[in-house]
Amino acid sequence: MKIKFILLLIFCSFITGCGLETKTLSEFYENSLEDVNQINILDGSTGYKKIIKDKELIDEFLSEIKDTTFIPDKNQEERSGFTYSLSLHQDGVAPFIFSLSSVNDHYYYTEPDIFPIVNDFYKNLDVQEE
Repeated sequence: MKIKFILLLIFCSFITGCGLETKTLSEFYENSLEDVNQINILDGSTGYKKIIKDKELIDEFLSEIKDTTFIPDKNQEERSGFTYSLSLHQDGVAPFIFSLSSVNDHYYYTEPDIFPIVNDFYKNLDVQEE
């Protein structure tokens, strides 16, 4: 009986330790956000994409979203579709890709809500959609 109890405690500790963490965008991005030199934003409702290469625009946008907190959603069931998907590019480094509600195949909600920030930025960008 003691062995079952101990095994149960170890199992519960393991499960708790593997839980998703609340993180900011800066914490998810393993490199320096200051080195990002291109951002691609894909509009999930239209399929169009805008590519931003202007360093000043990139830095301004990242300063608005870098401290956004991604809080794990209790419901981690697979979903389809997205509003916007972003990819952060840096020379010689694979792009970091995330959507407004998903990072590394896990689902989150954000504080503050990241949607209006990205939506306004995308709609007001003077960049040709592709």
